[in-house]
Amino acid sequence: MKKIIRIVVILFFGIALKGFSQSTAPTDFYAGKWEISIYDSPRGDIKFVTNLVRKDGKLTGELTEADDAKKEKRPITKVEESATKISIFFFSEQAGGDLSIDLEKVDNDKLKGSLMSYEATATRIKE
Repeated sequence: MKKIIRIVVILFFGIALKGFSQSTAPTDFYAGKWEISIYDSPRGDIKFVTNLVRKDGKLTGELTEADDAKKEKRPITKVEESATKISIFFFSEQAGGDLSIDLEKVDNDKLKGSLMSYEATATRIKE
């Protein structure tokens, strides 16, 4: 009987340890530099570069148009995030209010989604 109890205990702890040892997603997955591309908008394809930084528990930053010679910056007004999805809100004068880029995780370095009805992707910039 003691052998059976020992085997059960060893199996239990083995399974528990295996569960803890599996790699988990970083707790701050979205923080960092990203290149966000918007395709087929009325202005053509647009690329933004952003560095999302966590301040006071919230992600923030600004969007900079990568192809714009003036390097126009658009402050991010709000970020909503979950384990698999992020929404980045910014003010647009053309729209007369906030717009959101809604993106879902594809893998550790890519996101895919939309800005209004236009396709959007994001790629992590590695340094």
